[in-house]
Amino acid sequence: MNSKLIAPSMLAADFGNLQRDTEMVNNSDADWFHIDVMDGHFVPNISYGFPIIQAIKKHATKPLDVHLMIEKPERYIEEFAKVGADIITVHYESTVHLHRTLTQITDAGCKAGVVLNLTTPISVLEDILPKCYMVLLMSINPGFGGQKFEDMTYSRIKKLRKMIDEQGLNTRIEIDGGVTDKNIKQLVEAGADAFVAGSHVFKSDNPTETIKELKALANS
Repeated sequence: MNSKLIAPSMLAADFGNLQRDTEMVNNSDADWFHIDVMDGHFVPNISYGFPIIQAIKKHATKPLDVHLMIEKPERYIEEFAKVGADIITVHYESTVHLHRTLTQITDAGCKAGVVLNLTTPISVLEDILPKCYMVLLMSINPGFGGQKFEDMTYSRIKKLRKMIDEQGLNTRIEIDGGVTDKNIKQLVEAGADAFVAGSHVFKSDNPTETIKELKALANS
């Protein structure tokens, strides 16, 4: 699991040119499409639902990493799998029966992951870690793009990496929020290996070049 992965967040794409931006990611050094689903309840914002994911999937040649920022995600797992999710991550804080929800994700044919908000202790994952293909650590408060990275994330990554290593697992650690060329190397050093980048990629003058630079920095 040496290769570090870049997952541009389609929330920051131009929705008037969604096919163009999807093909840009296809032709770039990116590894995944990061798809942020927000319901206006679990987080204050509303993003997009099944039709948009289907539209991206139609043109995507890389896996869809679907991050559910929604209450009771268990209600929709099969539907997200059906429209093309390859990885589905659910918030620890959003579902009462986490073990059951992760089982539901794998039964639907997807890789399962858990997301932790900034102040949810890493220790809550101890027993569930073996069921996680990936843990996504929020490095901002979820719900809006373009926020400033929170430095407490570094120590959280180290704690999680230690727990993963102690259990002899290959669970990936993904970071979402404020990832840029300025902090990605430090995040790798702390133990993370997958990175969501939204505004930093899509608001840059040359998104393809920005993705290439992030990928190179993460793997150098």
